[in-house]
Amino acid sequence: MADRKMTLKELSERTGLSEVNLSKLKNSRVKAIRFSTLNAICTELKCQPRDILEFVYDI
Repeated sequence: MADRKMTLKELSERTGLSEVNLSKLKNSRVKAIRFSTLNAICTELKCQPRDILEFVYDI
């Protein structure tokens, strides 16, 4: 988002996702994400999931 100079509010308006949900995703306060949410974000940001997600082993 920062690379695209887009705020959470703008991304929220463009994707239909709530700012609260986007903020939780941005700050790693979620354990799961719906494919529809990921699709909406990646479509708007014109990126691939690998560009915005990081896999962390749960040990």
